[in-house]
Amino acid sequence: MSVFFSLWIKLFFVLTPFFGLTMFLSMTEGYDVHRRRRLALSVSGATAVVSLLLFFAGRQMFAVFGITLDAFRVGAGVLLMLSAISLVHGQAGSAAVPHDGDVAVVPLAIPIIVGPATIGTLLVMGAELDSFSAKLMGSLALLSAVACISAVLLSGSLIKRALGSRGIVILSKITGMILSALSAEMILTGIRNFLNGQP
Repeated sequence: MSVFFSLWIKLFFVLTPFFGLTMFLSMTEGYDVHRRRRLALSVSGATAVVSLLLFFAGRQMFAVFGITLDAFRVGAGVLLMLSAISLVHGQAGSAAVPHDGDVAVVPLAIPIIVGPATIGTLLVMGAELDSFSAKLMGSLALLSAVACISAVLLSGSLIKRALGSRGIVILSKITGMILSALSAEMILTGIRNFLNGQP
């Protein structure tokens, strides 16, 4: 259970829930409750599908391109660190709304919630799990994290009323601090394994 919780909390913050909430509220301003709810569920569904595909594709992708897991750990860790710095400094980029008004998959699911740093991290975290039971636990933790993202989006208006825009920004900065620690761990693990000659 402690392994499941550790995976869940890491995956939850890797998906940058409060930055995603800020963008979701901005893009759905003027929407009625039912339309916003449908969009939140669509975003969550797209996030779940994309995240699971990435979670299981890591080892195969590394094999195709001849990249070692530790090399990707370092690269993904650097991207995650840059994302964390952007969150802490409030400089995370926004995305333009498509002309047809459909924002569920692009840009809300990709690249706002599942951005480049998240993609790299999901590939690494999935590749680190070897056994079927570990993969199953990781998948359940990932789906639980996405379910929590869905709850955050569905409760967005309530969260904004309770905390205000400033409160959500503060939570985004805290998320950035947590991601910086996760990225440092990924980078150091990759470097240590490389120096020790581990696969």
